[in-house]
Amino acid sequence: MPVTVTYWAEHAWIDPVVEPGVAIEVSDGRITAVRTEVPTPPPGAVTLRGLTLPGLANAHSHAFHRALRGRTQVGSGTFWTWREVMYQAAQNLTPDSYFALARAVYAEMALAGITSVGEFHYVHHAPGGTPYGDPNAMGEALTEAAAAAGIRITLLDTAYLSSGFGNGRSGEPPNRHQLRFSDGTVDAWADRLSAFKPADAGHVRIGAAVHSVRAVPADALATVAAWAAERDAPLHVHLSEQTAENDACRAAHGCTPTRLLADHGVLGPRTTAVHATHLTDEDIALLGGSGTGTCMCPTTERDLADGIGPAVALQRAGSPLSLGSDSHAVIDLLEEARAMELDERLRTRTRGHWTAAALLRAASADGHAALGWPDAGLLEAGALADFTTLALDSVRTAGPPPRLGAETAVFAGTGADIRHTVTGGRHIVRDGVHQLVPDVPRALADSIAALTGGR
Repeated sequence: MPVTVTYWAEHAWIDPVVEPGVAIEVSDGRITAVRTEVPTPPPGAVTLRGLTLPGLANAHSHAFHRALRGRTQVGSGTFWTWREVMYQAAQNLTPDSYFALARAVYAEMALAGITSVGEFHYVHHAPGGTPYGDPNAMGEALTEAAAAAGIRITLLDTAYLSSGFGNGRSGEPPNRHQLRFSDGTVDAWADRLSAFKPADAGHVRIGAAVHSVRAVPADALATVAAWAAERDAPLHVHLSEQTAENDACRAAHGCTPTRLLADHGVLGPRTTAVHATHLTDEDIALLGGSGTGTCMCPTTERDLADGIGPAVALQRAGSPLSLGSDSHAVIDLLEEARAMELDERLRTRTRGHWTAAALLRAASADGHAALGWPDAGLLEAGALADFTTLALDSVRTAGPPPRLGAETAVFAGTGADIRHTVTGGRHIVRDGVHQLVPDVPRALADSIAALTGGR
């Protein structure tokens, strides 16, 4: 018999307005009713003081990059020098160490109000490229880590077959660091992924990813797209993060990466382009016209000096926007939402490109849709019971009236202001404390030290 729980939100953002006194009834992991104008908590209700929002969706994550925080901030360099440090961290991962790290990282996400993560997963095999006894051991470690941390996961299993474009017909072989990323052929990638059956599938979606057009040869793109299409699964792709990729693609294929993806059937409403930083007008029209989504990762894009992507133009063209923390320089979806607007203000020297409600939508409902959870990210009957509560009395959020809670959350709040996170009706974070991982900082420190040797 399903257990019914009532949560009483002191204030709740029910897109697009803030309502005072909202009762959210939950049964069997879903919201069964949302009642407004409930001035006091009903008997037996769980009280959520502050502003309750739909659960946030982190649409682009590389969990092991969390081990790089601080280490890649020493000195200067480029994306390409950063990548060398990333390779060293990847080399030390095992299924056990990846589970420990990812569990801690996903717990950090829950503390920041994130209820779903899109894990762009490409560390598939042992160093040197030898498959584990279970060829999907690393993917299993990630899905189990999400369960242990109490959040949903869309595992975007990534095809990564080459180190560069080569002659345009076949890519250059993976370098020594990339061998553990590669299945050798796109058919071997598809066979391995097709055999993956997560042990606990209730919180899992399986999707596909093209790492990039430089890592997946053109003649393999259609196979990845077909795998996702046959299963109605999400398909994500790193796109035009660096101008060097665009230049190399033109040299090999005579077109931009976006055009190459379009010509091989990769674009469409189930597809999300990540970054999409350096685009032509034709690229923007191709993405928007096909309904391809765009995931912006502003804190990583600024950390790596990638540039500011044309998010406004993409959305106007028809591309839904989502947000991700990518390399985890910080894990804070409110900061990602804020940064998307503020970066555009710096670029254009004008204000107000998105309302706070539109930015929250990108961080919640639209992000969940990009990850294959269209019934999450909403405070309405029938939706998955995933929500989070932001304090309105912290040093950052105190002062504005509650009716401006959306503006306060986006333009002043941070992940540190999250007090509660509920996933599938389970109270995962209560009063700022994770209920499944009691000491998240220690879990992070220990798992990162095991990976880096404390260096």
